[in-house]
Amino acid sequence: MLRKRILASIAAGVMAAALAVIAPTASSQAEVSAQACTYTDWVQGQWYTTGSIVKFEGSYYIAEHDNPGYSPTVSTWYWDPTSCDGGGGGGGGTCTFTDWVQGQWYVTGAIVRFEGSFYIAEHDNPGYSPTVSTWYWDPYNCNGGGGGGGGGGSFVVSEAQFNQMFPSRNSFYSYSGLVTAMSAFPAFAKTGGDTVQKQEAAAFLANVSHETGGLVYIEEINKNNDLCDESKPYGCPAGTYGYYGRGPIQLSWNFNYYSAGQALGMGNDLLQHPEKVANDAAISWKTGLWYWNTQTGPGTMTGHDAMVNQRGFGETIRSINGSLECNGGNPAQVQSRVQKYQQFTSLLGVPAGNNLSC
Repeated sequence: MLRKRILASIAAGVMAAALAVIAPTASSQAEVSAQACTYTDWVQGQWYTTGSIVKFEGSYYIAEHDNPGYSPTVSTWYWDPTSCDGGGGGGGGTCTFTDWVQGQWYVTGAIVRFEGSFYIAEHDNPGYSPTVSTWYWDPYNCNGGGGGGGGGGSFVVSEAQFNQMFPSRNSFYSYSGLVTAMSAFPAFAKTGGDTVQKQEAAAFLANVSHETGGLVYIEEINKNNDLCDESKPYGCPAGTYGYYGRGPIQLSWNFNYYSAGQALGMGNDLLQHPEKVANDAAISWKTGLWYWNTQTGPGTMTGHDAMVNQRGFGETIRSINGSLECNGGNPAQVQSRVQKYQQFTSLLGVPAGNNLSC
């Protein structure tokens, strides 16, 4: 039913092109209000689910994974620091930013203002322009203060619509898991106007539906493919047959597990334990969103860029499996993706747009 898939892309490869920069504005610092959040004071031994926010010793933390009340400082696997202000949701957090400066080193998570919009660093970089690539910068929302993307608010697909899209889905692929994972990629389905946001959501969900048989399969059926690129210095510690497709995007190959783990702040954890993509729903959704938002695969742009720049659904197919399906490689598979995308855009009440095929 599902076949061998190749997600043969490494972010470093696509970053080889020359990067243009734009003159900066004057440097300054400011704080603006961000989305309010609801929290409770942390209680030892109380069960916390992924996405829960607690206050502990004057600081706020968000649960990255379900846990039985571990201390918020015990491990970033379970808890990550977050920004929140206000008693139980009564106030907003803060978004601290600086005006972007060309050539200044920025670390992952840094927020800058550039030409009136806000951007968050997805990866460390030596002052590249915030508009050069979504690998380095993504639009960010400081309480609506520009950027057109991310940072909070509800998903443009309601839970009821999600359930309509996936009536037979595996419970592993939960709606709440997807929405929680989206916090790591604030530009996803939050960039541009309402139509563009819904088109991107439909495009992502149509592709993952195709990859997983309607969010039914967590792991690839055929696990007998050697998806280990042994030329990589980190090798294949999980075994040469350990990197078959898993999760909503069916993440494959050792270099994708390595790159996803690095990008998600997990170090070599996914390289050493690829099974976590099939065992932890939050991680699973994040790998799908990581690929969608940062990887071009065999295409020339990310799925995110294809949709927000109006390049068409066909380009998202090319970035995911274009080497096998596009240019006449497997027109039936392409058409299956297109039909699902048209179904989802119709459900969301937006046009499908042009350039649907590849």
